[in-house]
Amino acid sequence: MGIREILKKKERSALLTSRLDAPAPRPLEPELKGYESTKRGLHQKILRELDVRKFDPLRDPDTFRALVEQMLAEELEVAPLPLNRQEKDRLTEDLIQESLGMGPLAPLLADPTIDDVLVNGPDQVLIERFGRLEKSSVRFQDSQHLLQLIERIVSRVGRHIDNSSPMVDARLPDGSRINAVIPPLSLVGPVLSIRRFGRGRFSDQELIRLGTLTPRIRDVLEALVRTRTNILVSGSAGSGKTTLLNMLSAYISPAERILTIEDAAELQLRQEHVVRMESRPPNVEGRGAITIRDLVINALRMRPDRIVVGEVRGGEAFDMLHAMTTGHAGGMTTVHANSPRDVVRRLETMVLMSGMDLPVAVVRDLIGSGIEVILHVDRMKDGSRRLTRVTEMVGVDAEGIRLQDIFEFRVSEARESKVVGRHVATGAVPQFLKKLELHGHSFERALFEKDAET
Repeated sequence: MGIREILKKKERSALLTSRLDAPAPRPLEPELKGYESTKRGLHQKILRELDVRKFDPLRDPDTFRALVEQMLAEELEVAPLPLNRQEKDRLTEDLIQESLGMGPLAPLLADPTIDDVLVNGPDQVLIERFGRLEKSSVRFQDSQHLLQLIERIVSRVGRHIDNSSPMVDARLPDGSRINAVIPPLSLVGPVLSIRRFGRGRFSDQELIRLGTLTPRIRDVLEALVRTRTNILVSGSAGSGKTTLLNMLSAYISPAERILTIEDAAELQLRQEHVVRMESRPPNVEGRGAITIRDLVINALRMRPDRIVVGEVRGGEAFDMLHAMTTGHAGGMTTVHANSPRDVVRRLETMVLMSGMDLPVAVVRDLIGSGIEVILHVDRMKDGSRRLTRVTEMVGVDAEGIRLQDIFEFRVSEARESKVVGRHVATGAVPQFLKKLELHGHSFERALFEKDAET
């Protein structure tokens, strides 16, 4: 079936008219030789001859593929190139990716071993694989080529980027998070960061195998979640906070009503009764924003058994802590921090950001009553992630909030290629042990003896 019949069958009369009225295909410029030059020339022809205002290729990919194949056949008739069938198929796929998909980044995003893709201008693309950054051979033609890709990505998720709004943060349909910054804010050309979340969550067995935690620590964490302990996961960017939070969520009873609140939906809960909510940025007029704090406040009216906040960054910390201390036990959240002690300082600052004029002593009492256990994760030199501290809040006094470490990860050898260490007990017997035992979770005291290997 020819291109004319396909277009008639698809009832794309507007596109048919524009395509048939187009001048005869012109050969590629003499200096454009080779695979990349052929692809560049054909891509420009597609953009020039395809009236995207009258035809949405995403809704009719079969017709668009037929168009690309027809244009490629016409071009090769005018300017023959030594391309075999496999090369022609590859060229067709590349042209479709250039026009609809992720362009030069498509092979990287198809690789399941790649976690992050970092584009620093058209000439530098880095990837993170197994926790290590490495340079990629992928390049863009120029800054305009990269900018076209960014505009295509953000437009599909209902966002826009231009000189008046040169930054955008959004989530792709597969759950991956994207962030883009363009000139004049960026001095190296358009910058694009893609954090991938579409490969499924890690189970506790997988995290044990990777050395993030041990089976005995896992048992303690499971008991904490099942007894509705308020838990905060802390760590730096990319340390595995969301991964650990996903693992903990698996221990929540399927009979509970769970509300998740996030800026970008990354949590992957498997329970049946889960209500997922996501914040919304302001529109082009600067209106219509729905913040994490707005969602936390509204969640209290939705009869939740558990509230799980993806990350607290500001005034929502006050509402989260208030919920934890007023009958909504078992809450979980994450926060960026370098240590459990740093968590306390950050929470104090964030509560004050809520606009509540509270004395510092009241703020500390709220934090000490709300958060019961802090799980701190770190990204090691070799790219691995480790649960480095299990810390308990034990009270508030004149000096501030008192913390005690229950388990810690001790490093015995730290090289760029390999970090060796072990999880051990600090010797402190946790106060939450009585709570666990009342709910039927018993642990031998030897587990908590000083330097006991877990």
